[in-house]
Amino acid sequence: MELRRCDQNIIETLKLVEKMLKLAQQGDAEREDVACGVLYGVMLDSAFKIKKLAEQERDSHIKKGWWKKA
Repeated sequence: MELRRCDQNIIETLKLVEKMLKLAQQGDAEREDVACGVLYGVMLDSAFKIKKLAEQERDSHIKKGWWKKA
C-alpha cells in the first residue's frame, strides 16, 4: 500500500531530526569556542521540539486511520 504524501513527509522529518541530533552532538563534542556551543545547543533544542511535533502528528494520523504502513 502506498504511503500518503503527508505521511511520507512526517517520516522524512523524523529522519532529518535524527541527522540534526547527531550533528548537534558531534558539533558540541568537537567545538572550540562558546559560540559553537550556543549554535549546537539551539540545534539540539530545535531538533527535540521538531521531533516531538512530528511524533504527535504521526500519532494523530495513526489514530485517525490515515497512516498507511509501507
